[in-house]
Amino acid sequence: MKRSALELHYNTRKYFSRSRRTRVKQRRMALLSLLILEVAPLSAQRKVDMGNTYERVLAVVPMIGSGTPTDPRRPMYAPLPGAAPSGEGIIAFSFQISDDGMSALVELVARDRAGLKAILDDKDLRHDVKIFEKGKDNPADIEKEFRKHKKDFDPRHFGVRVP
Repeated sequence: MKRSALELHYNTRKYFSRSRRTRVKQRRMALLSLLILEVAPLSAQRKVDMGNTYERVLAVVPMIGSGTPTDPRRPMYAPLPGAAPSGEGIIAFSFQISDDGMSALVELVARDRAGLKAILDDKDLRHDVKIFEKGKDNPADIEKEFRKHKKDFDPRHFGVRVP
């Protein structure tokens, strides 16, 4: 029996053609695969440590204040306790008093560099203030300077985490 070319073409096409349902499933699987490939790297990204967010300055500053409730003893540049944070200026700080009690090792945090303008402007003007910018200055230099003022200084237990 000899088949005509038309019959062979029809049978081959019928054999190799896919149903519409199969094509839709394949498209969905392809889209799902692409979606997984796009989303997978996002879960692999590390979150920024809260100790490294915002603009930060580490400094050795004199202690100010008379010790009264209206003028509490605090590090220079630190806001008064109970002052409502405005979002501008210093939004958080942490400090340790030096061994002699006359100065403080302090970390000041601001949303942007403009919030730290007062302390950064005094960097070269005041001899009793030593200022380091976190992320710019060498951590070994910062630790060396801080140990001059507090012998048991441990950088792992110093700083403030701001969400």
